[in-house]
Amino acid sequence: MIGDYETVREAVDGEGDVLAALELLRRLKAELTGWEPRLIEAARAGGTSWARLAPALGVASRQAAERRYLRLRQDLGDTAEGRVRAERDRRAGERAVAAWAREHAGELRDLGGRVAVVDVRVREALAAQDVVALLGPLSAAADRVGDPALVEEIRALAARAERARAR
Repeated sequence: MIGDYETVREAVDGEGDVLAALELLRRLKAELTGWEPRLIEAARAGGTSWARLAPALGVASRQAAERRYLRLRQDLGDTAEGRVRAERDRRAGERAVAAWAREHAGELRDLGGRVAVVDVRVREALAAQDVVALLGPLSAAADRVGDPALVEEIRALAARAERARAR
């Protein structure tokens, strides 16, 4: 890679093959672009806030830093703006499900209490302050609970939560 960089620099200075340098530059840009989201993910995993990342990314705000990251993520959609939109939609869905779960806390805790008898993960989730923590373990428990009526209740509740996400 260092040799590629030097080849490009020489061409810019008028001392090398310009076409070869352009091809190398294109490959270098693609490689560097692929590294950026991985470095951002490593920084975030290490506890770095979006606000602290912003200057390193050359942007002015935490929102701009996160937006840049989302634009770089190829796995979230076909276009940069599509990736930003997909992440916004995902978060809006999560907020809708959380609001739905809090509105139906009694029902969730009741079902959780009955499932906790046979599933330790649900029992642990019941101890959480926020009832939203029950949703994942309850859904996962459907495959481990032997009572068909209880399984049906779990699946019906999960379907209602998903409908709340889609609204």
